[in-house]
This record gives sequence, C-alpha cells and structure tokens, in this order.
Amino acid sequence: MNPLELVRAEPGPAFTVTFDGREIEALPGQTVAAALWTAGLTSWRGTRGEGRPRGLFCGIGVCFDCLVTVNDRPNQRACLLPLRPGDRIRTQEGTGHDE
Repeated sequence: MNPLELVRAEPGPAFTVTFDGREIEALPGQTVAAALWTAGLTSWRGTRGEGRPRGLFCGIGVCFDCLVTVNDRPNQRACLLPLRPGDRIRTQEGTGHDE
C-alpha cells in the first residue's frame, strides 16, 4: 500500500530537484533522504579513504552517514534537510571539500 494513502495524506504538488544531474520528484515537506529513497537511491556518500558507500542509517541526524552536498554546500544531513524546488543534490566524497 502507498504510505500516503495509508495515512490519508494530501501533500501539495510535487516538484523537481536534481541528484548528480538526474531529475527526481519530491513532495512538499520531504527531506533529501526521503526523496532519494523514494527514487530508489540508497547510497549518496563515499567514506574518506576507501570511498565505501553510505546513505541513510539512523534517520534522526545522529550518525552523519547521510551527508550530501546540497546547492554547493557540503556536509548537509539528508535525513534532516527539507527539500525546496530546484535544489541541486550531489554525492559527497570524503569530507565534501576539495582535498
């Protein structure tokens, strides 16, 4: 069952954001992580050193596994950051800064 139907949610109209240049749809109030998961993306960060894939882990802003670069700002927690129309999300490698 669709979660929106389950809770009888009636969100506003969807809007578009980009992830690594790919357009994905988001709903008002969705976090970056929620929109990425809905689009089937489960990894959006590579760890320092070995570049191991990371994505959503705790979902409450404690673990920092879900860091992404949003609108050229690195180290944004995807689980906490609500999306806005036109946001540009990029996979974050390492610390998110030029190394």
